Amino acid sequence: MPRPSSETDTDTDTDTDTSVSDLTGKRAVITGGSDGIGLRIATKLAAAGAEVVLPVRNVRKGETAIETIRAEVSTARVTLQELDLSSLESVARLGDTLTAEGQPIHLLVNNAGVMTPPERQVTVDGFESQFGTNHLGHFALVSHLLPLLRAGHARVTSQISVSANSGSINWDDLQWAEKYNGMGAYSQSKIAMGLFGLELHRRSRDLGWGITSTLSHPGVAPTSLLAARDELGRQTDTGAVRLIRWLSAHRLIVGTPTTAALPAVYAAASPASESGRFYGPSGFMHLSGAPDEQKLYRNLEDTAGAARSWELSERLTKATFAAG
Repeated sequence: MPRPSSETDTDTDTDTDTSVSDLTGKRAVITGGSDGIGLRIATKLAAAGAEVVLPVRNVRKGETAIETIRAEVSTARVTLQELDLSSLESVARLGDTLTAEGQPIHLLVNNAGVMTPPERQVTVDGFESQFGTNHLGHFALVSHLLPLLRAGHARVTSQISVSANSGSINWDDLQWAEKYNGMGAYSQSKIAMGLFGLELHRRSRDLGWGITSTLSHPGVAPTSLLAARDELGRQTDTGAVRLIRWLSAHRLIVGTPTTAALPAVYAAASPASESGRFYGPSGFMHLSGAPDEQKLYRNLEDTAGAARSWELSERLTKATFAAG
C-alpha cells in the first residue's frame, strides 16, 4: 500500500514565522510527521513545549525524525507510535494504545497523505488509496481518539490542499472503480477531509464535545507527494515537482517545507486561530507566505454534503462518534 507521507525536508528557512501558545504540559499527535512539512510542524510544536507523539508507518524513518527534532530542540519530548492510515485495523490499534495510556490529547494535526498513484490502488480494506488514506484513515483516527480529544479540549487541525478548490466528490463512484483519475481522486480526498473538519466543528459545537476543529493548507512547496515513489508505482520524479523545487530554491511564487508548515502550526496552536476557520499562506495566490485566514473554498461550503460525507464515512469505516 502507498506510504502516507508529508513533504520532503529540504530547507531550514525561518524567514516567515508565527507565534504559538506555550504548549508546556500539552500532548500533540501529528500524522505524517517523519519528514517534510509534518516534521517541521512537529519541531515547531516541540519547541513550544508540547509532548509530541509521531504515529508513523516506517519506524526507522520515525527514529531519524526524532533525532532531527532533538538536534534542533534539545528539550524536545517526542515519542513514536506505529500507524498505517491505509489500514483501519492499524488505526484502531493506535487508538487502543493511546487510550490505554490514558493521557488527554490537546492537539491533533491530521497531516499525512498520499497523492496521485499513476494507476488505481486500493487499501487493505478495499478503498481507493487516496480516499482511504487521506480521508477515511483520519476520520477513523478521530473517532477512536474522541474521548482523549474531549478530555484535552483538543484543537484538531486537518491539512487539506489547494486541490480541494477544484474537482468534486464522485458520489456515484467514491472508490473510482469505473474510471480512475488520479488527480480527481486526490481532490476528492481533500474535499472530503475539509468537509469532515468543518462538520467536526459543527458537531462539537452543537453536542458539547469541547473540541476546536480547523482546516489548513500548506500552499505549494517541494514535496515527496509528487516525487518518485516505488510504492505508488511512480519510478521518476514528476515534472511538476521538479519545477516546484526550482521555484522554491529561487524563492519564486511557491514556499519551502518550513513556510508551508506554518498554516497548520497557526491553526493548531496560535491564540488567534478559531474553530471552523480555514488557514493558509497569505502570499500570491495563497501559494506561499505568512499564515492567515483564507476564504473557504466553494467545495467546502456544502453543509449537506458534509453531513452526507460524514454518514458515508461512518458506514465505510464502522466508526462511531458518541453523541454526548
